[in-house]
Amino acid sequence: MGDTSTFYRTHTCGELRMEQVGQTVTLAGWMENLREVGQNLAFLVLRDFYGTTQIVLETEETVQAAKELNKETVISVTGAVRERDSKNPKLPTGDIEVVPAKIEVLGRCRHNELPFPVTRSREADESARLKYRYLDLRNPEVKDNIVLRCQVVSALRAAMTGHGFLEITTPILTASSPEGARDYLVPSRKHPGKFYALPQAPQQFKQLLMASGFDKYFQIAPCFRDEDARGDRSPGEFYQLDMEMAFANQEDVFAVLEDVLPPIFAKYGKYNTASAAPFVRIPYLEAMEKYGSDKPDLRIDLTVTDATALLAGCGFPPFENQTVKAIVVSGFSGTRKQIDGLCNEVEVQTGSKAYWFRYDENKEIVGGIAKFVQPIKDQVVDALKLEKGCFVGLTAGAKLAAQKTAGVLRNKLGAFCPAHMDKERYEFCWIVDFPMYEIGEESGELEFCHNPFSMPNGGLEMIEKAIKGEVDPLSITAFQYDLVCNGVELSSGAVRNHDPELMVKAFWMVGLEEEDVRSKFPAMYNAFTYGAPPHAGIAPGVDRMVMLLSGEESIREVIPFPMNKNAQDLMMGAPGVVEQRQLDELNIAVTRTEEE
Repeated sequence: MGDTSTFYRTHTCGELRMEQVGQTVTLAGWMENLREVGQNLAFLVLRDFYGTTQIVLETEETVQAAKELNKETVISVTGAVRERDSKNPKLPTGDIEVVPAKIEVLGRCRHNELPFPVTRSREADESARLKYRYLDLRNPEVKDNIVLRCQVVSALRAAMTGHGFLEITTPILTASSPEGARDYLVPSRKHPGKFYALPQAPQQFKQLLMASGFDKYFQIAPCFRDEDARGDRSPGEFYQLDMEMAFANQEDVFAVLEDVLPPIFAKYGKYNTASAAPFVRIPYLEAMEKYGSDKPDLRIDLTVTDATALLAGCGFPPFENQTVKAIVVSGFSGTRKQIDGLCNEVEVQTGSKAYWFRYDENKEIVGGIAKFVQPIKDQVVDALKLEKGCFVGLTAGAKLAAQKTAGVLRNKLGAFCPAHMDKERYEFCWIVDFPMYEIGEESGELEFCHNPFSMPNGGLEMIEKAIKGEVDPLSITAFQYDLVCNGVELSSGAVRNHDPELMVKAFWMVGLEEEDVRSKFPAMYNAFTYGAPPHAGIAPGVDRMVMLLSGEESIREVIPFPMNKNAQDLMMGAPGVVEQRQLDELNIAVTRTEEE
């Protein structure tokens, strides 16, 4: 830990042991609790970053002085260390206590009531925790997540440097470009009517570094995206381990991460078991068909079966002319109420219904849509390989919708059935061969499915065939890949498109002309015309990584000062109103306020 003594202390509150008995020490920290036993006896818990120490007050004067202080007041205590009569084996300092000769107030807490008990802050409403984050972070349980984050970032830096990567910072103020999410815009005072954008990722800059002749780049990069929050995504700002390699392909990228990540997960992870390199590779189409998701949780041993030919014609109206997916769960013991609860959760999350039936101990089809299945019982039992006690969950709809709903149902069933989910482990996999293009849900037009700067399988020739109508653009796959761990997309990456001609034609497919490409990506287009090496990269999310390592379900638990779900910083009051003179300097007129 190094020398922790300062002007205000000789030791920390987590440091004293039996070896210090008899010594006079000075501690400094927050008064966590005061327990009175009598007029001349009380026990004070003193807490700092490193731990807690029991302070024994044995005079009426010291007891009275402590009673006048509010909890969370910062004090220094000078006194003698002695052995405790009643030891606490749960505390590192549980064998000793300090009897003070002097108590000094260093920072008075002026509030008689706290917004929440500091050591139980996680029980408080999230809004209160975020508003008073400086109190929340005093909770050792919350603090430990931030310490873990620091350790992981340090380990990542050391590992990347050890692999010959240079840490290079890239600009925060840059140009707006169509990279998939909404930009945060920053108005320019010196250039009225023009805006900077905060980078959604250092994508273009890291590719430009490769074109500049740098061989291996990395950065713990801040990224800014104006998008909605969810459990594994923080609105506004997040950090990623951004990396790029020149003269590299997909295999080279995989080799680096498969070497860097397992030791970090082994050392810092909550779970003791993790999949070893090489990680399982699953083509995108196979992942959707087998798991109903492009981020499958491989801790769950359940798979999705196509039951369209089997059940689409069974007479159940929602199945008619639809794709039908089935999940068979052996040894299922849930009640009807629990099944209904699972189905309701699926519907809330997906907007689509889940259906079911059981193959009971008497080898009968019962429950749910049993009456439609019963006439074809033998075919169903054979096709789905049903055994006594099996539960069958079902989804239906257009192919992709049925797959995605089945994926959610699979996750719900896995979490519900411990026998089918080995929860306490880390299971990695690569999702590969993503489609180059897709039909946008909102636009109904052809869009990039993943990263627009990705190299298509088949290169320029394949794109030219699509332009000529010889190949369906939706059939083109790309050298795009995701790293998934326990059902969480940890990172996305790709082999990059470094050919300006190919770049222009790939964007033409989604409606952008060459001039559009030149104007939207001027630096990258021009740089590639001067000769760019083949290159590839990836960017694992640091926040998501720490979330997985800590076993937390919300990413906000591992970010020092997170925003809430509405992208608000309740502590700082951001976003907030600014003065009119500031708007005037920027030539900005506010046309609508949040209150209107």
